[in-house]
Amino acid sequence: MMRPSRRALARLLALLPLGLARRARADAAENNGPQSDHLVPRADDPGVPPGRMLLTIFLRHDEHKTLAEINHHLKETGWFEKFPPEGVEIVAWYVMMGIGQVVILSLPPEKLRAVNLVVESAAWGGFTTEFYPTYDYRAAWEAMKRAAQ
Repeated sequence: MMRPSRRALARLLALLPLGLARRARADAAENNGPQSDHLVPRADDPGVPPGRMLLTIFLRHDEHKTLAEINHHLKETGWFEKFPPEGVEIVAWYVMMGIGQVVILSLPPEKLRAVNLVVESAAWGGFTTEFYPTYDYRAAWEAMKRAAQ
């Protein structure tokens, strides 16, 4: 059985925020609960409010270390106290078996360096990392789908 390439996996994971937003809207509608405008984009807006961006981070486990060793490293480096930096919100955090962890953050662009520094100073050694700027494509996709019909 062929394993997907890293590029194919990245393309699939870029769709995660879309599924999260759809699920959160459905849950909120079902429960008549409020929706957070910056975490659950409406179909009529570009996906995130002005002044914020989404960032997807892959935290790939170092397969040469046990989970206990990784967690010890994270504790020693202050990962749990430092991440996420102030002003940065966690939209979703998944464990992907065979990959590691995938974190989706909502942040002002000026916090991008702070996120990078925390990851470099605390996560490296337990994880290898990949960063993907992310955006909600759903509204554009739905408009193109309607136009094609």
